[in-house]
Amino acid sequence: MSGEDDPERARQIREIAEDVRGESSESEQVAAFLYRVSDLYDPDEETTPEDIYRNVRTIMQIKERGTLERDR
Repeated sequence: MSGEDDPERARQIREIAEDVRGESSESEQVAAFLYRVSDLYDPDEETTPEDIYRNVRTIMQIKERGTLERDR
């Protein structure tokens, strides 16, 4: 894991994600991003800031295209 183990911080970030989550797709995305960031502090998760960046970038690209299909 790249971040420092801090289960309390992970819990707090996940609580914020729950507060942010709403009816809109944008609020769902922000909540998902926060959950991914919380993984940095979860001692049971193996992730790095680079992993999170790539994951978020992919989600944003899919959202922008409106599909999982790749451009030809």
